[in-house]
Amino acid sequence: MAVQREHDVVVDYGDLAVTEGISVFDKRFDEKFYYGGDDLGAVYTSRETRFRLWAPTASEAEVVFYESWDEEKPAQILPMKRDIQGTWLLAAQGDYLGRYYTYRVKVGQDWNEAADPYAKAVGVNGDRAVVMDLQRTDPERWEDDRKPPFEAAVDAVIYELHVKDLSSHPHSGIAHKGKFLGLAESGTRGPNGILTGLDHIAALGVTHVQLLPVYDYATESVDETRLDQPQYNWGYDPKNYNVPEGSYATDPYVPGLRITELKRTIQALHERGLRVIMDVVYNHVYDWYLINFTKLVPGYYLRYKEDGTLSDGSFCGNECASERPMMRRFIVDSVLHWAKEYHMDGFRFDLMGLMDIETMNEIRRRLDELDPAIITIGEGWVMDTVLPDEHRAHQNNAAKLPGIGHFNDDYRDAIKGSIFYADQKGFVSGGAGYEGLIREGIVGAVDYDRDIRNFANEPGQSVNYVECHDNHTLWDKIVLSAVGEPEERHRGMHRLASAMILTSQGIPFLHAGQEFMRTKDGEENSYKSPIEVNWLDWERCAARQNDVAYMRELIALRKSHPAFRLRSADQIREHLRFEPAPEHCVAYTLRNHAGGDAAKHIYVLYKGMEESLLLNLPELGKWTIRFGGEHIAALEGQRLEVHGLGMVVLTVAE
Repeated sequence: MAVQREHDVVVDYGDLAVTEGISVFDKRFDEKFYYGGDDLGAVYTSRETRFRLWAPTASEAEVVFYESWDEEKPAQILPMKRDIQGTWLLAAQGDYLGRYYTYRVKVGQDWNEAADPYAKAVGVNGDRAVVMDLQRTDPERWEDDRKPPFEAAVDAVIYELHVKDLSSHPHSGIAHKGKFLGLAESGTRGPNGILTGLDHIAALGVTHVQLLPVYDYATESVDETRLDQPQYNWGYDPKNYNVPEGSYATDPYVPGLRITELKRTIQALHERGLRVIMDVVYNHVYDWYLINFTKLVPGYYLRYKEDGTLSDGSFCGNECASERPMMRRFIVDSVLHWAKEYHMDGFRFDLMGLMDIETMNEIRRRLDELDPAIITIGEGWVMDTVLPDEHRAHQNNAAKLPGIGHFNDDYRDAIKGSIFYADQKGFVSGGAGYEGLIREGIVGAVDYDRDIRNFANEPGQSVNYVECHDNHTLWDKIVLSAVGEPEERHRGMHRLASAMILTSQGIPFLHAGQEFMRTKDGEENSYKSPIEVNWLDWERCAARQNDVAYMRELIALRKSHPAFRLRSADQIREHLRFEPAPEHCVAYTLRNHAGGDAAKHIYVLYKGMEESLLLNLPELGKWTIRFGGEHIAALEGQRLEVHGLGMVVLTVAE
């Protein structure tokens, strides 16, 4: 059976006689050919390597061995034997360590060759898998690697980072520029002797570093054979899901080195008290026709519309069919591989709203068995896809996804203005009418009362942020929307936005460089822009050390007060009370030792206006200044006089 596809590509789905008359698109296909064994891919020992491939639609299958990553002529071809549930098996006798290999399958009249989807190591640019003994890739003392202590998701302060951004600036003081090992370096200094790199991140007090994709990705803008030339990409183009990206290794031609260096980097972060979150992209692949999935089992792994065209809610040309059992099984296996082999502490799911609920819940269940402290968060956007709405892992279905956080775009846009309209003002920049949405964000997007109803069952399901790799940085958005305002006022807006994120219920999320008001010179989508647009500007960081110190103090404030990190919606409803405040302001209290806080009561004011203001405080005891004293003109009894744009925090000891 052949079906015409986009770009005049004809895909052969195979001879139905091979599958006993069952089409790959038939639900019975999964019932008959689901394979649940734990030995897919290459399992190495010095005596033999066992290869198992799932390819039910193939009439023949082979393992093709090569001497190198680019040798055209195979060194050896060994036939595989058809085995159970549509799998093919080969036990290759002898020591195959370090051998390059592919699978070749005959589907219908076509022979297709592809890398092993379950490959744990690959050659340059990822076109061939490599037989690897992963124990040999462990750095020294890897068996002693210990994750930093961590309890609940709301205790996290996440810092999102691209590997190359951290170290590429000429004044970063980091030797391994653009590499995994650059993140592992300590003792690095920048202009005026400021801390840079890992030392800078650790000094901020964040708990988790979230890395933009570090799996092996495919893109025209990064070629691992041309690393001496300027290249850049965010990496949201999956190619080999279970292998680190070679361009971040000191030598991509040595297959095991990228594995060792990523492990060493994670180890270094753990040693500094930082956990690591991996940004993963299981919602689509880079090139639907060239990806190993399509070559090995055409038609199975991706979603199709009724007319036979690809569903494309990702706007990347395709979607992965996460609801199909063997695709779901691959995704779960992949996540567990990174958690176990690389000691990853969390996963951020790109376009999670395109994935199905059952798959996400199975991931959470399996991670809970391994380590309940592993964080799972994702983009729960409502996207256009053929997957029925009730099965999608998006924000509106958060109640069906316990333990999984969703990025809170409503809070983001309420604080700084819509990301889709660069000139639109938000709460911090003088926009009107946002107070209700701000209150919804403060309570962690949980149902609070009849006026505040939102998507989260528990605060750990709301990821609060005003900036990430996507769209304008917060600084650039403020500059574009608050035109004509002096820079010092822009700085006040930026500080207030960060303060709101770090004192609201839920999981706070920061973008690398937010602490020194990062700019990309107005570039909104820098996914393949030059490194000069994307790097962390350590000269700007040196010039804005007061702002870095402010962020550090905010993080310390959050970590020192459990009242800002309430574990449940019930606790929020019990302890948080909104207080009277004028337009462009929101005030609330956290009462009665909320969350076991040492402070009996806490009063928080978000002041989105410059004009002076006189407020009556709730009569709960003697209020003292905890944070934001620079905005306080007077505090006498229950009367508070404040000026300028910013956040004020008061406490009552007893």
